[in-house]
Amino acid sequence: MPQRVAFVTGASTGIGFEAAIKLSKTGMIVYAGARRVEKMEPLKAHGIKVLPLDVTEDDSMKAAVDLILAEQGRLDVLVNNAGYGSYGSLEEVPLDEGRRQFEVNVFGLARMSQLVIPVMRAAASGRIINVSSIGGKMYEPLGAWYHGTKFAVEGLSDSLRLELKPYGIDVAIIEPAGTDTEWGTIAGESLLMVSGHGPYREQAGIVAAALASTSGTALSTHPRTVAGAIVHAATSRRPRTRYPVGRGAWTILALRRVLPDRAFDTVFWNAYKRFSG
Repeated sequence: MPQRVAFVTGASTGIGFEAAIKLSKTGMIVYAGARRVEKMEPLKAHGIKVLPLDVTEDDSMKAAVDLILAEQGRLDVLVNNAGYGSYGSLEEVPLDEGRRQFEVNVFGLARMSQLVIPVMRAAASGRIINVSSIGGKMYEPLGAWYHGTKFAVEGLSDSLRLELKPYGIDVAIIEPAGTDTEWGTIAGESLLMVSGHGPYREQAGIVAAALASTSGTALSTHPRTVAGAIVHAATSRRPRTRYPVGRGAWTILALRRVLPDRAFDTVFWNAYKRFSG
């Protein structure tokens, strides 16, 4: 049988970088895409083909998919990993930034899926793996735009799973908890720039400290662990619909299911205050 072909977006660092490597070790032909192409140079040593990709530019997305199909004639696995976290009070974050957050985290994911679905449907097989977050099931103060996108990814993925099932295409959602990448540090720094000096500065300090705790601490999970869940979703005969992964993921999701909203608010906020000392 011909080798399966995978495409990983947002592969310059962290989860996407590690997922590309792990997928290549399964014997797949792997393409990796990101805006920062130079960051993906080490992937070439694993036989991974790197491509420039901007999920806010339709021409960029279409060119990447067209190239893969021209070279391989198939695309079996799409890992929608590109994304970032925009934090700050709803009052203070400009609407243009809110739109950009949705453009990257939701519309980029949706457009990438649109581009690969026809070839998967024609082959009567395929996997679309959407990297969401436990943030698609819970929430944080000053994270309205980010959590709004992840809640959207959850609903979009569930609907897509049902509509693609008759065509042999599986859709799986990856729900990481805090991961040891630059994501938390960058999100915390941008939060302090937006809301660290105004009426929300106290909350901003607490949330930024909590976000930073996901970078290089015992509370975080290595991105290779999340990449392992992506490989399972890509290779399992019957992949799970959801993969909560990382330290605390199952606990937080269980608390969200069983606690009333205000009780969860209290438990969650008290836990966050510990990070600020």
